Amino acid sequence: MITMRARLRRHSIACVVFLELLWLPWQLAAQDVPGVTGLPELTMPIDNPLSPAKVALGRELFFDKRMSRNGAISCASCHQPERGYADGLRVSKGIDGRLGTRNTPSLLNVAFNQTQFWDGRRADLEAQALDPLFNPREHGLQDVQALLDVVRQDADYVAAFQNAFPIAENGITDQHVRQALACFERTLVAGDAPFDRYFFGGERLAISDAAVRGLAIFQGAARCTTCHVISNSNALFTDNRFHSLSVGLRPIASRLAEITRKLMNNKTNANQLGQTILRDEEIAELGRFVVTYNPADIGKFRTPSLRNVAHTAPYMHDGSVPTLDDAVEQELYYRSVEAGRPLILTAGEKSDLVEFLRSLSSYTWPD
Repeated sequence: MITMRARLRRHSIACVVFLELLWLPWQLAAQDVPGVTGLPELTMPIDNPLSPAKVALGRELFFDKRMSRNGAISCASCHQPERGYADGLRVSKGIDGRLGTRNTPSLLNVAFNQTQFWDGRRADLEAQALDPLFNPREHGLQDVQALLDVVRQDADYVAAFQNAFPIAENGITDQHVRQALACFERTLVAGDAPFDRYFFGGERLAISDAAVRGLAIFQGAARCTTCHVISNSNALFTDNRFHSLSVGLRPIASRLAEITRKLMNNKTNANQLGQTILRDEEIAELGRFVVTYNPADIGKFRTPSLRNVAHTAPYMHDGSVPTLDDAVEQELYYRSVEAGRPLILTAGEKSDLVEFLRSLSSYTWPD
């Protein structure tokens, strides 16, 4: 059996984590993490504050392939550090090569999301953390006991959990796993991009002239900030709301009544809902509706952040848009429909807009 300690000796994990903050004694008792340039301060949940021990444990769990039915899939299989904690595929690929229906979102800055998953079906990282582990198209673990068997039978894990949480040797629960994973994911913070140094730091030469022109278009003619928000003090580049770009919805528009009935006739809990979404492409296209059952939410998906967007292709909830240039075209089409009039940019203006989007990159890519 490959133990936790053996894996730690065998490889080092490269990721964007600001662990130097975590080692400050005052930080361990605080509920707010000082902001990185361009990002707001990060508020920690009172019932799961960060600690170095929890972050280190969560990181080990994140990269452990034993957290799957066949020992071949870890969280990092889809959320790869070298791809900005995404995977570069159109849709996720899980256990035994099974494909899902949704594009794998980057986990960079996931701590700032007000809901989790493309449809917002989970409220926070703790609630979301274990869903993929029990989804037959992702990690495929049979049940909570299968997960607990892995960690309770590894002496190094037992010691790490006892170091991170005030528990007895046999007291490890799935809630502890949730909290450790969530703590690690909250450290995946990427700000201080060239854009941030230009816009918030006053460094006039931090971005190119083309990117400056692209920023003006982004805030002006293209109306991008309607959803990808920039404030005076920070920029998450998301409004954390749900919108419909009609991506993937048009082919099934004539059958929406049938598809919504199919969902509503098969009442599911939150765990079963995730399985249904990754199995049924048509239900997956219903977007936020699968959570709210509000007809106005059909086809709506959470606005993703644009930070590091140049490195996380393909785009949209279904991965159907292959390049950043294509994504700009798709967004311009949506803005035109929303405004009720054509939104036309020249080839040069589109190029400037893409150059601006590239200035949002700040993640250091591991070799």
